[in-house]
Amino acid sequence: MTEPIQIHSQKSKRRASLRDKEVFGNFEKIIEGWYWALPSKALKRNKVKPLTMLGRELIVYRGDDGRARIMDAYCPHMGAHLAEGSVDGNGIRCFFHHWKFDDTGELAECPVQEKPPRASVKSWPTEEKYGMIWLWAGESPRHPVPYIPELKDGPERAMLGNNFTKGCHPNVMMVNAIDEQHFHSVHPLASSLANGLHFEISSYNENCQMFDNSNCVPRNNLLNRILSRFYENALTYRMVYWNGSTGSVTVGPDFWHFHIIFALRPNAEGCAEGQTILVTNKRTGFFGYIIDKISLILSDIVGSYFAKGDTRVFQTMRWNFKTPIKADRPIIQFMKHLQKQKTLTWGDWESLEASNQEAEQGQMIEESRAAEG
Repeated sequence: MTEPIQIHSQKSKRRASLRDKEVFGNFEKIIEGWYWALPSKALKRNKVKPLTMLGRELIVYRGDDGRARIMDAYCPHMGAHLAEGSVDGNGIRCFFHHWKFDDTGELAECPVQEKPPRASVKSWPTEEKYGMIWLWAGESPRHPVPYIPELKDGPERAMLGNNFTKGCHPNVMMVNAIDEQHFHSVHPLASSLANGLHFEISSYNENCQMFDNSNCVPRNNLLNRILSRFYENALTYRMVYWNGSTGSVTVGPDFWHFHIIFALRPNAEGCAEGQTILVTNKRTGFFGYIIDKISLILSDIVGSYFAKGDTRVFQTMRWNFKTPIKADRPIIQFMKHLQKQKTLTWGDWESLEASNQEAEQGQMIEESRAAEG
């Protein structure tokens, strides 16, 4: 009689571990990685903008050299918001007392004092790709900005799609695209074509996971028999997930793949903020440009088809994974992958910032006393 009890206990432990929200769906922590900030075209040269991102107040500005930079929002002197200031060369100058911080966040000039006190603003690694400004949440980047593996070695052309907000955590949106069951219930067109998806799961790197469909197009009707001629092997449906919040989908016949990136980030209101990015391999010449534009527009249509059917559930869903079944295998693997990622706690960011400011203020007081003495 002891063996069945032991088996039941082991199953209960496995299910409890899947409900453990230490990483998955946890708004108190974010996985270290690249997150979208704002479109590149929204930031002109020599301009600064306020930016609330990942529950943190930031500024983003573009210097004389045309590069975008992101820093914490508040001056360490008296707490003035640096977006009220101005871009000076490749640095930022505070409006209140005209302290200037260089592009690394270090104080470079203090107008009323020949030798600037020791002070700095936290500067975050920033890059631009696909017409989007990205921020690395962490000290220094350990991975590249998310990209589509199939297009890694060739020139690309990109176009921004929809900007949206959904009432759930980005992780919940991510598992939707690898939920084999929901293609039967929500996307019947895709289900009839693929005869039910089945994913082969692999690690692209420690930060990135890939899900490749291994099922072929069924020859169960005339339309599918015609469509199957455009696929040498399995129907193309690949999901690539970076830091649990940004994913790309590749779909389409062998001769023409559509690529869509869903860049997501959590916010302090308990929602997922998203930006769709459409990508294609860049063709040369005028006609190549026209073909690229057609490909990007068709990619947008494909992405909208899948997003439209899922919007309802995202607005009201409260994640509670109580009864996992065999068909949930991709979701379980995704959750396990997230548990291995390096994370940051929002509260720790604020505590770190406060301790740094206290140390800087203490140093300034000591230097002032030494000067008076």
